[in-house]
Amino acid sequence: MIRFFLFFFLFTFAGQSLYAQPTIKTNKGPVLLLNFSYGYEFPGGDLADIFGANSRVGGGFEFMTGKGNFIFGADIGLMFGNIMKQDVLASLRTPNFGIIANNKIYADIIQKERGLQTSLLVGKLFSLPGVENKRSGIRATIGMGILQHKVRIQESFNSEVPQVEGEYLKGYDKLTNGLMIQEFIGWQHLGENRLVNFHVGIQLTQAFTQNRRDWDFAERRKIDDPRTDLLFGLKVGWTLPFYVGQKAEEIFY
Repeated sequence: MIRFFLFFFLFTFAGQSLYAQPTIKTNKGPVLLLNFSYGYEFPGGDLADIFGANSRVGGGFEFMTGKGNFIFGADIGLMFGNIMKQDVLASLRTPNFGIIANNKIYADIIQKERGLQTSLLVGKLFSLPGVENKRSGIRATIGMGILQHKVRIQESFNSEVPQVEGEYLKGYDKLTNGLMIQEFIGWQHLGENRLVNFHVGIQLTQAFTQNRRDWDFAERRKIDDPRTDLLFGLKVGWTLPFYVGQKAEEIFY
């Protein structure tokens, strides 16, 4: 996934460099921003009891005002993780720690983290004194939305375990979601020639969630305890800007 985004960023930069005619001189004025991002996050709170670190890939769109550099937008991210701190299938294992499939051999079952983050955000870009490019500076945003995560249980293609299929699967996946607050602070750069546009910084997430399944087979009860799920990590993104309201004389061939 990381290689895919690196390739995408390089392809986008090369494409803009080769086909940037006509060229627009300035990065001033209102602008629509299309963002593509990657993040690496570490869990905290109740989330750290189940999962380890995860990757996040996502995107979003924003509107930045021409005066004041105020930011309004929406963001969405998919979470992927392979580090499990809890074995949700422990109750199905034999004394040899295997799970017997329909074909009477031990099944190869993998547990992974999957999740979704989505939010509406507001913020501001603070340009620094002495920096000529007023669209390059400290970016600070705060957003509110939904965080959802679960355990993905993946069977091998040559074995079937009825206990983790169909409706039974819901008893093990620990589907959880709830209200999320998310903050970002870092550096954003919108190039004056519009070719190099990116942001990089620290992202913090606080979510107030709850298990949404009627029964949890691993704990043999309905889990309705309130949770506080935390995430913190590094986020980098590439931006495609679309400036609006430009005057004709600002464009040349």
